[in-house]
Amino acid sequence: MSDVVRWAAFSCVLVPVTLLICGQSFGGAAGTAAGLVAVTCACRALLRQAERSAARALAEQTLPHRGRHGRTGSGTHRGGRHTGGAAPVD
Repeated sequence: MSDVVRWAAFSCVLVPVTLLICGQSFGGAAGTAAGLVAVTCACRALLRQAERSAARALAEQTLPHRGRHGRTGSGTHRGGRHTGGAAPVD
């Protein structure tokens, strides 16, 4: 992502300079630069949000489903009566 941000910053500088060289007014070039900065910031925020969502989805896919109460496996009940097994020794 840092490469994208670097190219965007480069473009935010290059386009207004090019406009000034081609005869555009300073105000027009400054307005264009402000617009490019706003679009770049919005795109960066959307890109970060998409990366976080993708990482979250990947993490949810790799974790096993823990069931309704968060217990793993089928034999992990606590308390209650046990059927079968050895009788207690006195």
